Amino acid sequence: MNTSVPENAAVHLRGLRRTFGTRHVLDGLDLDLARGEFLALLGASGTGKTTLLRILGALDHHDAGTVLVPEVRTIVFQEPRLVPSKRVLANVTVGLPRGAASRETGLRALTEVGLEQHADAWPATLSGGEAQRVALARALVREPELLLLDEPFAALDALTRLRMQDLVGELCRAHRPAVLLVTHDVEEAVRLADRVAVLRDGKLVTDERIPFDHPRDPADPAFAELRRRLLADLGVHTPIPTGVN
Repeated sequence: MNTSVPENAAVHLRGLRRTFGTRHVLDGLDLDLARGEFLALLGASGTGKTTLLRILGALDHHDAGTVLVPEVRTIVFQEPRLVPSKRVLANVTVGLPRGAASRETGLRALTEVGLEQHADAWPATLSGGEAQRVALARALVREPELLLLDEPFAALDALTRLRMQDLVGELCRAHRPAVLLVTHDVEEAVRLADRVAVLRDGKLVTDERIPFDHPRDPADPAFAELRRRLLADLGVHTPIPTGVN
């Protein structure tokens, strides 16, 4: 995999193909993602969203095409994947050089996610939301140029999910990595991203920039209209509310 990227680009894909058996899960996919840009990727189960994320994260290979990505990239999965035998701070700094500097860097990352008081806790004592915040701190502590999020809120309850969405949005705007979020949740995509894309039949059938600023209100008519269009692209047709043209 070539890890040099065009100027101002964090991800550059051309003609990307990944085949399983006789099925092209990704079939000639083209995508550019700028540094500091947040892209949410939607699609039905089995359309290749996680396959694309795994290729970008060097966890899977591609069969054809060009894949250019930055060297420093990290992934947050649906499960926190913390090491149970390491305390919280050690989980955050895993892979960093040992020493006081790494400890201070890890503590700053925990402070950003509101868990500095849990530095010496064991993962088993954390709630689901706390564990996912540790996973986010671990991903951001390396200051990645590309942050890959694979449905990181799917296992959380509704209230914790909203709080985590807000936290991820704040941290991504502060650190400015390029972000690819894989999600099934259209409202989550519109709430967080700069762009939203829909993957179907191995290609992007929609790639749309979101034209309104943060924070975003799901009750806003523009938000609701974009959500309706994206659902239609996903094959879910909802009635247009009375009075909306």
